[in-house]
Amino acid sequence: MARTITLTTDFGTQDAYVAAMKGVMLSLAPEVRFVDVTHEIGPQDIMDAAFVLRGAVPYFPAGTIHLAIVDPGVGTARRPVALLHDEQFFVGPDNGLFTLLLDGAPPDAAVVLDKPAFWRTPHLSATFHGRDLFAPAAAHLAAGRTLAELGTPIDALERLQWALPIADEQGLRGWVVHIDRFGNCITNITREQFETRVDGRAVKSYAGSTILHGLHQTYGAVDEGDPLLLFGSEGFLEVAVHNGHAAELLGLRTGSSVNIMFREG
Repeated sequence: MARTITLTTDFGTQDAYVAAMKGVMLSLAPEVRFVDVTHEIGPQDIMDAAFVLRGAVPYFPAGTIHLAIVDPGVGTARRPVALLHDEQFFVGPDNGLFTLLLDGAPPDAAVVLDKPAFWRTPHLSATFHGRDLFAPAAAHLAAGRTLAELGTPIDALERLQWALPIADEQGLRGWVVHIDRFGNCITNITREQFETRVDGRAVKSYAGSTILHGLHQTYGAVDEGDPLLLFGSEGFLEVAVHNGHAAELLGLRTGSSVNIMFREG
């Protein structure tokens, strides 16, 4: 049975980087299937890649291998790793990229990819570990190699600091953590955090250059061109514009604050 390898990178598609990695993997595991999650992560944006991975990984079957490369520390002392979590494999740099997937838990198993026999070449490019180290590791896993064969076991991984919303009796303050291709501004406020505090009160929010009233169920619940607040498919509160680009129209970007106020009546 062919194994699946997903790819999440900041490489874009105008250069040969992604194709070179796929060529390396096909040379080692000709039957492998590729699924491109995205190659449009912002350059060096580790947190955005972590967020996108968390949104995609739960829908893949056990045994899937996820190759994730957003690697501003390529060629430095940062460790190249492979790990097993919830019956799926992950390959990439140890720079916090897998923080949101693990959600504070240790991986089921993890190794440093320190065995040159499983690299493309013992003379690694200082700037392209995706081709020379990570892609071969993913392909060897797809071909049936174990983590223990590929590297030395480790107990812990680097973690990113994921900002949590600030809450009090009057409301919530969150931040935009991702802007999708439609311009929807997704915050770090979860449905559970919102619903446990709203307690039937009216909702007023401040986001970028606008004030929003109420919470809606669909993008089409307001007139075209109007902004709105709703929960998206991943369960996070987002600011959107019906048939418009909320980030551009409202002056929002990753890191912008979104303040939610709860009012009686």
